[in-house]
Amino acid sequence: MPKAEMPSGALALLILRVLRSGPLHGYAIGQRIHVLSAEVLQVEEGALYPALQKILLKGWVTSEWGISETKRKVRFYRLTASGRKQLEAEISGYQRVHEAIRTVLRTA
Repeated sequence: MPKAEMPSGALALLILRVLRSGPLHGYAIGQRIHVLSAEVLQVEEGALYPALQKILLKGWVTSEWGISETKRKVRFYRLTASGRKQLEAEISGYQRVHEAIRTVLRTA
């Protein structure tokens, strides 16, 4: 089956959502999204790390260096209070757009 394209703007929402469960390093974030999406969504490093940097600069996450389970030095990302607020706003916006698209598909 062909790889599914991630909708524009969805990556930040998904990153924030998986970090709500606790801090993760970049590779683990991508893997968690992949697993939770029933292996439909594949997050490429070329998209993941720029998205992480953008949400880090916006203050939605913080980061600190640590050691992964494979004994590698990695950067762990943690959701901030501002990130939790943004996550709720992102979910609300996504639900509004999703419902609008469903309405068009049903009625057009």
